[in-house]
Amino acid sequence: MPLVTIMLPMTRRLLQLYAGLVLYGLSMALQVQAMLGLGPWDVFHEGVANHTGLSFGTVVIITSVAVLLLWIPLRQKPGLGTISNVFVVGLAADFGLSFIPESSALPVQILMLAAGVALNAVAGAAYLGAAFGPGARDGLMTGFVAKTGASVGKVRTGIELTIMAIGFALGGTVGLGTIVYALSIGPLLQLMIPSFRTTQVATAT
Repeated sequence: MPLVTIMLPMTRRLLQLYAGLVLYGLSMALQVQAMLGLGPWDVFHEGVANHTGLSFGTVVIITSVAVLLLWIPLRQKPGLGTISNVFVVGLAADFGLSFIPESSALPVQILMLAAGVALNAVAGAAYLGAAFGPGARDGLMTGFVAKTGASVGKVRTGIELTIMAIGFALGGTVGLGTIVYALSIGPLLQLMIPSFRTTQVATAT
């Protein structure tokens, strides 16, 4: 019996896509305001923002566009999720930063960090599972996974550690949160993505 891929309803997929992207931006804001060190990509964003005077969210958007150029050798194809990611995540991050307060109390900081990392993994799995195409940064991950056959966890961890080093060189803030995110987001995504897939494989009759 041949296997066929069945897509879930478009409305469900669109809701999952945009909910995931908004939550992704808010999770970034939570990690920033936890003041325990930014996520690796956000270390890079902060370093660029400090040098240019642009807002954090604006740098997120510009970086997304620039990273898309790296898709060319990986033969990744953009989709609605790719284009939406460029704008929605940055705007949601700026929105989150406008109302989520910074904290100097260590227990609250740890809680915010844990919530930010967990929410980021859920958000990433949700929007990737909607199957409208990855965002610029996640496209690097899916591209390298397809090219190398390595696991999502290993590829994502390698990317995060590399970009963390570049961001640190630009003056971005590295701390406990940076290390926690870099080492945990790949395994968490690998664990959660199957639960958010909007495609189903069935046997054709």
